Amino acid sequence: MRIATWNINSVRTRVERVIAVLERHSIDVLAMQEIKCRPDQFPLAPFEKAGYEVAIHGLNQWNGVAIASRVGMSNIRTEFPGQPGWSSKPGTDTVIEARALSATCQGVDIWSLYVPNGRELTHPHYTYKLQWLDALRTNAAHWLESDPNLQLALMGDWNVALRDEDVWDMEAFRGATHVSQPERDAFTAFETAGLTEVTRERVTNYTFWDYQQLCFPKNKGMRIDYVYASPALASRVTGAQIDRDERKGKGASDHVPVIVDLAE
Repeated sequence: MRIATWNINSVRTRVERVIAVLERHSIDVLAMQEIKCRPDQFPLAPFEKAGYEVAIHGLNQWNGVAIASRVGMSNIRTEFPGQPGWSSKPGTDTVIEARALSATCQGVDIWSLYVPNGRELTHPHYTYKLQWLDALRTNAAHWLESDPNLQLALMGDWNVALRDEDVWDMEAFRGATHVSQPERDAFTAFETAGLTEVTRERVTNYTFWDYQQLCFPKNKGMRIDYVYASPALASRVTGAQIDRDERKGKGASDHVPVIVDLAE
């Protein structure tokens, strides 16, 4: 089975490119982030024509996650237990944003995750980000403790660059989010929960290039899209790739697909 994750940055804008990637790479399950639409706005027809069913979780024109599968899906969940909420205005109620979606596809629990950005180190969104990651890690540890043979994939845009070489120039990121030690610690904590990031040892490349300042032609990128797998699933991984070419051309997302192959 071939699974993939991709922050598509608006499914309505890029549906043709998404379908082309599904077909070009023969992807069985695709976890998408930043779909930027509600379920009723999602362009289902092209996916159905290509043989995929889709689970969708979107609340408005921001955030949003989806999973497309041609191998079936069940047990759909639109948040994880204890998922923190966010309030954009002080004194207002927090909202559980559309940042997590799970479906069981051919025996694998696939999570499409769009981790909060954090914005600035002193911003409340940064605290929200760390709380969000900690709550997810707590759940992952509990799931694995309950079922050591669980086939689990936590896939998505993690908004964390784990190592200095995961950004084009560390000096440009000093004092910024994505590279701070608390964020990196929150990311590596998933290893202590028993999971393994399965793309690092198999492929090297950035996964994101900003639209500004000719970042892609100058290769000023970041590696922030990853796949964490449970022990049972990690043992099935036979390969991984990052489709850097998908960043080329008119209408590209600022992220590219990250693809993982699993033995049957």
